[in-house]
Amino acid sequence: MFYVLCFMKLLVTGGAGYIGSHTVRKLKEAGHEIIIFDNLSSGHRDAIKDFELFEGDLASKADLKKVFAQNSFDGVVHFAGSIEAGESMTDPKRFFENNFVCGLNLLEAMLERGVKKIIFSSSAAVYGEPEEMPIQETAPKNPTNVYGLTKLMFEQVLDAYDHAYGLKSVALRYFNAAGADPTGEIGADHKNKTHLITLILLTALGKHDAIKVFGTDFPTADGTGVRDYVHVNDLAEAHVLALTYLEKNNVSNKFNLGNEKGTSVRQVIDISKKITGVDFKVIEEPRRDGDPANLFASSQKAQAILGWQPQFPEIEQIVETAWNWHRKNPDGFRE
Repeated sequence: MFYVLCFMKLLVTGGAGYIGSHTVRKLKEAGHEIIIFDNLSSGHRDAIKDFELFEGDLASKADLKKVFAQNSFDGVVHFAGSIEAGESMTDPKRFFENNFVCGLNLLEAMLERGVKKIIFSSSAAVYGEPEEMPIQETAPKNPTNVYGLTKLMFEQVLDAYDHAYGLKSVALRYFNAAGADPTGEIGADHKNKTHLITLILLTALGKHDAIKVFGTDFPTADGTGVRDYVHVNDLAEAHVLALTYLEKNNVSNKFNLGNEKGTSVRQVIDISKKITGVDFKVIEEPRRDGDPANLFASSQKAQAILGWQPQFPEIEQIVETAWNWHRKNPDGFRE
């Protein structure tokens, strides 16, 4: 992929996490200098062996002051936060603190040091249950869970900070991140394992007795929820392109990142059984509170403006790369 390069020194919050660890590699390949800021509550040292880590917490203004005082950053890529949509409905306090209050701490530190460019890891959850598919960036924002609400609130803060302080941002609204780097060096090792493909493949490896399907009565073709799965390396590429866009244009913007087609839970299970060769047990459970029936993206805006073109658009490719990682690392990272 071609980039208009302007090398930057970047603070990457949550860079030891799943999407973050894939993205820092792409940023480094593009010539950017990276400092990772992570408290390792959900990230892994082994995922970022070749990168400089500042072990800190966004809840600590002292940690933020220190990392900004020690470095002269040109921009920030912000991944850090809580991501489990289901848990956001039972523990909203944690999500408001981690995704909103800590985000405000980060912006405060940025403004104090005159750093006015940020790429924000947002989510398709800002849309809630959309009326039309595929979802356009202009669709109404009606989150059905607290996780989506915190992402939308922070997007609104970024808009206000742009207007008041000239802080420019790109919000990237991910659909379902999945897969692993094709090299097999890194992959998904979530400490709170809620991602469907990860759970399925760990079940195929015998780490779980069965895979649970939450909801079989959705208004979809087979009754299970439909999602847009996008490869983690394609998401990583989009961050590089977003930085180039922001440096070149100095204009805030928001983009969907997805493959523009939905795959149901049953379809993912069937494809995974075929790829792994394991006929694992499936248990049907009631719907979870806040889960929409359908979510899939229009990514035309990202393609037209950023020049983003997914390299792993097929669900089979996504599952195969994830399986390559999990079967080699059945217990995940060592640390």
